[in-house]
Amino acid sequence: MSEHWIHVRVPATTANLGPGFDALGLALDLWNEVWVRPAPTPQVRVCGEGEGLPLDANRTVQAVHYFYQRVLGQTPPPLDIVQYNRIPLGSGLGSSAAAALSGLLAASALSGHVLDTAAFLRLATDLEGHADNAAAALWGGLTVVVAEGDDLHPYRFTPATWQIAVVLPRVDLSTAAARAALPRQIALEQAVYNLGRAALVVQALREGDLALLRRAMQDRLHQPYRLPLIPGAAEALARAYDHGAAAALSGAGPSVIAFAHTDMAPIAAAMQEAFRSAGVDARTWLLTPSLNGAAWAWVEAPDNPLTE
Repeated sequence: MSEHWIHVRVPATTANLGPGFDALGLALDLWNEVWVRPAPTPQVRVCGEGEGLPLDANRTVQAVHYFYQRVLGQTPPPLDIVQYNRIPLGSGLGSSAAAALSGLLAASALSGHVLDTAAFLRLATDLEGHADNAAAALWGGLTVVVAEGDDLHPYRFTPATWQIAVVLPRVDLSTAAARAALPRQIALEQAVYNLGRAALVVQALREGDLALLRRAMQDRLHQPYRLPLIPGAAEALARAYDHGAAAALSGAGPSVIAFAHTDMAPIAAAMQEAFRSAGVDARTWLLTPSLNGAAWAWVEAPDNPLTE
C-alpha cells in the first residue's frame, strides 16, 4: 500500500445567479476534500455531508472510473478513498460537480496522465450535463461558459468581496426534477428580459455594486417554474430583498442565496423563518466567494478527516 495520498480540494459553487441560466457560476469558500491512494483492496469512506452514501451513487468513485475508462481505456487499480464532504448533497451548491472533479483530478494525478483545465471541464460536463458549476469550481471566482457545438469556452472574472448567506430547506428536489419543470420554449420578451440582466449581474458582482445586483438578479427563465416546487422559497427571496440584499435560487435549488455587504446573520435568519412559516426546516451557511479553484497535491496522510 502506498504511504502517500493524492489530496484534492474542490469548492462549492452557485450557478445561474438569477438570470444567467446554465452560463454563470461563482465559487464559494466551502470545500470538499478527497484523499486517494492505491491499495491492495478497494475501500471508500465518506464523512461529513452524505455520510453513508451508497457506493453506486458516489459521483467521486464514478468519476475515477470514468477517467480511467474514457481517457486511458482501462480499469482503475484498487484504491483507498477517503472523502470529507462539506458541501451538502442535492442543495444547489454544486456538490455533484465537486464530486466529479474530485474523482477526475485524483485519477489524473494517480495515473500520471495530466490534462489541461479545459479538458477537465469537458470531462466534468460530460458527466454533469452542464458546465456552469464545474467551470467555477475549476477556475474559482466568477465564470461565464459559452458553448459552440461541443466546444466550451470559459471566461473568468474576479468578483468583489461579498458577504453571502445560503439557506437550504429540507426539501427533496433533484436536479432532474428541477429541469423537468422548465418549459421547452419561451417567449421572446422573456429571453430579452434575461439578456441584459445577465450581463449586469457580472458587472455588479465584479464591482461590488449591491444596488445594481438587486435590480439585475431577476429571472424569468427558470425561477418562476422552480419556486413553486420549494415551499417557502419565494417568501425567502422576498425577505432577503426586504433586508436590503440581492437574492436568487442557488442553481436549481432548493437553496436560496443572498448577497450583501453587511452582517448576513439577520438576513439568513429572516429567510430561514420564511421556510419555517411554510412548515419547512432549513440550515444556513455564511460564506464568501472563493477566488481559488480546485487543486491537488501529494500528502503523507489525510488530515484526520474521519474525526474532524
